[in-house]
Amino acid sequence: MQFQIQAQPVAYAAIQAATEQQGFTMPSELGTCALLCTLAASKPGGHFLELGTGTGLSTSWILHGMDATANLISIDNDEQVLNIAQAHLGADHHLQLINADGAEWIKANMHLRFSYIFADTWAGKYNTLDETLNMLVSGGFYIIDDMLPQSNWPDGRAEKAEQLTTTLKKREDLTITRLDWASGIIIAVKK
Repeated sequence: MQFQIQAQPVAYAAIQAATEQQGFTMPSELGTCALLCTLAASKPGGHFLELGTGTGLSTSWILHGMDATANLISIDNDEQVLNIAQAHLGADHHLQLINADGAEWIKANMHLRFSYIFADTWAGKYNTLDETLNMLVSGGFYIIDDMLPQSNWPDGRAEKAEQLTTTLKKREDLTITRLDWASGIIIAVKK
C-alpha cells in the first residue's frame, strides 16, 4: 500500500531497529502509526491513552501528532519491550509509561477521562471494553487495529474480531467506521 507521510518521528528509526533486534513480532504497521499521528493532531490539549505500548513504535507517532499541551499515558505489561520505549521516549514529559496489566489498570483508573484511546492489546478491546469506552469523553476517538485476518492469528481470533465489530456497531453511544487500512482499523467516536 502506497501512502505519503510528512516526516517520521525522530525516535522511530532507532525504536524500529531495537524492535527488530529484540525479535518483537507484533509492532504496529507504519500505516497504522501514520493514522494515529494524524488523529492525535486533531485533539489539541488532549488526554491520550494507549493500551499496549509494545516497544513504542506507535507511541512515538502519537507523540509526534500531539501538541505541546497534550499528554499520553501508555500501558504495557511486558517490561522487556517497555524498556525499549523508555530508552527512546522516556524523557518526553508529555508521556507517562506504565508497566501494568491493562485490564487491572483500567479498573483502578476508571475515574480518568480521555479524548483519544488506542487499544492495541486485549485490554480495552477484547476485555474491559465497556470500562474503557466509559473513559472516553464525548467527541473522543476509540481506535483499534489488527481487525483484518492475520497469518499469525490463533484459531478463533477471526471470530473474536468479528464479534467485537458487531458489538461496537450495536452501541448507540458510538459512531464507527471500519477501514481496510494497514492491519484493519476501526475508528469510533463517542457521541
